Amino acid sequence: MKKRLTIGAVILASLALASCGNSTNKSSELSSNSSSLVAAKRKKATSLSESKVKASSESSSTAKTATNNSTQVLTKLVSYTDKESAGPTQNYYWDNGKAKLTNFDSMKAGKYAFSADNQGRSSVAKAMLTYAEYQASKGSRQGTPLDPPSWPSTNPKVAIHYGLTDRVYHGFLYNRSHSIADSLLGSGSYTSEYNFTTGTRPQNVGANQEGGMRYAEELVENYWNTHSNSKNTVSYETTPLYKGNERIPRGSLVDIKSSDNQLNKEVVVINSVEGIKINYNNGSNDAKAYQSSSRSESSKKYVSEAPKKHSETSTTNSSSSVSTKQNSAYTTNGSWTVAASGMVFVSNSNKYYSQVTNPGNYQYISQSSAQADGAQQASRGNQYARP
Repeated sequence: MKKRLTIGAVILASLALASCGNSTNKSSELSSNSSSLVAAKRKKATSLSESKVKASSESSSTAKTATNNSTQVLTKLVSYTDKESAGPTQNYYWDNGKAKLTNFDSMKAGKYAFSADNQGRSSVAKAMLTYAEYQASKGSRQGTPLDPPSWPSTNPKVAIHYGLTDRVYHGFLYNRSHSIADSLLGSGSYTSEYNFTTGTRPQNVGANQEGGMRYAEELVENYWNTHSNSKNTVSYETTPLYKGNERIPRGSLVDIKSSDNQLNKEVVVINSVEGIKINYNNGSNDAKAYQSSSRSESSKKYVSEAPKKHSETSTTNSSSSVSTKQNSAYTTNGSWTVAASGMVFVSNSNKYYSQVTNPGNYQYISQSSAQADGAQQASRGNQYARP
């Protein structure tokens, strides 16, 4: 009997030990699982933190690169503008590698933003352009240009001789220059004075109507023409660059990149004039007063002020002379100036148009004379001229 009790006690003790062991194992497993979960959470948190740090670092690096780039470009712009130069292409712009866009991650298609710097000068203008905006802006100007900050009190008519084309422009020295063009953004381009800067005529369209800011704009227009009805977008950013506290920019950086990466370019535009010294604080200049010149006095081709309209024709001429002038006088249709039958407007690039928005920027002659001079009909139009 005593022996059986002893055996029973041993069995009970063994069972107790086994139960205790299982409990310890389960506790260890729970502890192990808990530790693994904590470790996983810590790893995830660390990973997220590292991602944020990396993104912040990349953003900071991009901003730093853009700042360094702007500083280097401004140095060149000051050199060119101080020398009254048209720059390395002689067309008031140069290509500067790939686009260096900043803070476009949160911008949606069709959106745009204009800004001023801490001195109230027009600063960065950016837009996520779409084909629909380009299509909607075709045919006519979508608004009236606004005076940019520090628009000069006087805007003289001047004569600018372009070395690239050996032509002379007669007209206003300054334009209200879009940072993002009407042809790309449409009516949205007129919503803020900070989308405009005081730009010289060649800063706006170059020496041949296809340089300056116009060169950058046409890059996008040509892209859309080969991507009709596309859902792609084009990130477009213009940054005016100022020397110190000057009120008028020495030029601008234009960064352009399409969503399919087919278009990826930075363009530097020069705000200068050949042969005219500009005060970039107030727009004053040393340009000589505009005086019309007879073509017989020079072999150069001129882009002169257009002849008077029909209502302004002198009545002192003979009836036959008056009749001839009336028949060749241009007319207006809304914002467009329309050439008379057999007459055309010839641009600096030796292309002729039948309708323009600013006749003073063209040579108004007969189509036969234009063709004899080697001019060709423009293959396509833009916001300023139509074939």
